[in-house]
This record gives sequence, C-alpha cells and structure tokens, in this order.
Amino acid sequence: MRSFSLLVLCSFSPLLFAADVPGSQDLPIVPRMVDAQIVDYRPAAELERIYPLGSIRKISGQLRFDGQVSARGNVTSVTYELPPEHSSLEAFTVAREALQKQDAGLLFWCQARDCGESSLWANEVFGNAKLYGADDQQAYLLLRLAAPRENTLVALYGITRGNRKAYLHVEQFDASAPLGELLPTSATLLRELKSTGELDFSTLNSAPDATWLRLISRGLNLDTTLRVSISGANAEAWRQALITQGVRAARLETGSAEGSGLHIELLR
Repeated sequence: MRSFSLLVLCSFSPLLFAADVPGSQDLPIVPRMVDAQIVDYRPAAELERIYPLGSIRKISGQLRFDGQVSARGNVTSVTYELPPEHSSLEAFTVAREALQKQDAGLLFWCQARDCGESSLWANEVFGNAKLYGADDQQAYLLLRLAAPRENTLVALYGITRGNRKAYLHVEQFDASAPLGELLPTSATLLRELKSTGELDFSTLNSAPDATWLRLISRGLNLDTTLRVSISGANAEAWRQALITQGVRAARLETGSAEGSGLHIELLR
C-alpha cells in the first residue's frame, strides 16, 4: 500500500502540471523563462488592433488614453504563468532586454499605477481575464522591431494577481501596411534612461532634429536631478540645442562614446 501511495504521489509531480496548452508555441523573438508554462495561446489572426501609448482609463463608458497605434494586421499572443520563484517584473525585464538586444525601439513603457487600471488592460486591451491583477504589480511595454521588420510591434504585459500568481503576456503584431513614423513618449525615454543607463539614437546622425529635440528635452526635464553625457558626431550641437530647450547646462556634458548617431548616457 505504501508503494502504491508513493506511485500516486509521483504521478502528480510538478512536471505534469507544467504542461503548455495544446497547440501552443513560443514566439521566436522572446525567450521563455525557465519553468514558465503557456496558459493561453492565440495563433495568428488578422485583426484591427489598437495599442495604447499612455495610461488608460474609462470615462463615460469609453476607453481613454493619450496616444495610440492603430493598424490592421496579424496578431499572435502567448500568455505565460511564471514559476513561484520569479516575479512578473523579472520576466518582463528579461523579455525587454532580449528585444532591445535585437535593436527593437521602445514606444511606450509604464509600470504600476502609471499604467492605469489593470482590469482595463486585461479585459479591454488584451481580452484575457487571466491578466487582471493589482494595479501596482503591472508593467506594459510596446516596442517596434528594427528594420527590415519595422512593421512588426511587440507588446509585453506583466502582472501579479491577488493570489500571487504571476503572468507575462507577449503579443506580436505584424502590420498589413507600413506603420510609418512612430515616436516614443518623453516619459518612456526617461524610464529607459533610468532603467538601462543610456539612450541610443543611431539614426540621428545630423544636426539636431526639432521633433526629437522636443521629445528628449521633455524627457530630461521630467527629472531635473539627472545629469547625462552626450556623444556623437554632433554632440556639442545637440548639447547646445537641449540647453536652448530649457535643460540646464550643468546637467549636460559632452561624452566620448564612439558610434554613429546620438548617444546619451546617465552619469551616476
């Protein structure tokens, strides 16, 4: 009888509970965290998709946010339940860093209550009730892949529910038509700078561009305690232009980092 009981216990090992939903698979561009399991998988389907570029809220029954990317294309999504020893923010960070190593550009990044209500992200944006959790335990990121895949977006959403279960949702959107110019928010540039310690703008090889100058200066002025170094062929021109836009000169140094474009590094 004791041997039978042991056999029964072994047959209910954690490995059996870690099975992915049938027919599911990982997205090649985002690595799976060890021991994570796929609990929701939606294969490619052509949809009209709206991705928020701001905190979301509902006013008079209508979803509201400051900006958005709206397009039609093929959407594939994977939702992972994470092992207890890993948090949703940890999995979110691993996925973000993997995408940035592929030169994906950040468009909008929010965390915790800065994102708005988790229930709206879960039900209205992603249509997946598993993603409803605590507002202060969420993170959302929208990225655009580098050329030649510049018409592909990737959305990441990490959340920890009240029962302490953590999830990472990954969604890949392949647009049917060119997406055109998409710019990050100033707050996203600041969050990236503070999180990674640097900003790279490989395409900004010439004199200061008015649009990017406005975005960067606004981002830097969201936290006036930060000091940065600026490198690149036109570093001094960018430094002077940022000063003209209201960034204090004492916060800006000319750096020596090599490479094309404009490079901004946080001075610790």
